Amino acid sequence: MKIALMDSGIGLLAAAATLRKLRPDVDLVLSSNPASMPWGPHTPEEITELALGCSRAAAAFAPDALVVACNTASVHALAALRAELEPGLPVIGTVPAIKPAAALGGRVAIWATPATTGSPYQRGLIRDFGGTADITEVACPGLADAVEHGDDDAITAAIADAAARTPVGTEVLVLGCTHYELVDERIRAAVAPTAAPALTLLGSADAVAAQALRRVADPTRKGTGTLTVLHAGAPAVLPPAAALYPQGNVLATLIG
Repeated sequence: MKIALMDSGIGLLAAAATLRKLRPDVDLVLSSNPASMPWGPHTPEEITELALGCSRAAAAFAPDALVVACNTASVHALAALRAELEPGLPVIGTVPAIKPAAALGGRVAIWATPATTGSPYQRGLIRDFGGTADITEVACPGLADAVEHGDDDAITAAIADAAARTPVGTEVLVLGCTHYELVDERIRAAVAPTAAPALTLLGSADAVAAQALRRVADPTRKGTGTLTVLHAGAPAVLPPAAALYPQGNVLATLIG
């Protein structure tokens, strides 16, 4: 089995590491374009072209499924990706975990990039699945870029800024950008002083990985556990920043 993941940068590590844990034999293709990071300031048309470029490069390796491991790309480019690649290649988008968060009820905060926060896409998810939950959108400028570059001071500052704008008593925190899952415990620690004692953090990696495995045509087909890394379609290696995060260390020795 071979599964490809695309993202602007290393945010795809969370879903990739989850896939590796669920299926140690899976062959992974990680396709990104870190030189174009961050994607948020780009126009929707530019984001679509960047996402198509990464996805076409991954599709050339004939994977059994493609995970769009990027919330911004899912917001702006998922329809275009599916129109081009499906039905031959199943395309799995990354959706903020608003529905399961709302099902828990109470006060919910959604941390996301400025491009996703307030977007018609996210507002539609809140409208359709938010129920009676008290939901607040919290934009996190600079956090994804800081995580991408492993800039510890910038990560700390961006998390502190978003935590200060997260409502007191928040019971569920949705991580609406795949990069944020790489620093989830730092986020939890930052909001803990003002959040509800039993704060729940919800990312997307587990659900996306499970959906990818469900969508492959033959889930019994074995892989050999290889890892292929592409940057703007060219062969590459995991960037040094990947080793700063537990999910990156799951994959770091598996280039093949």
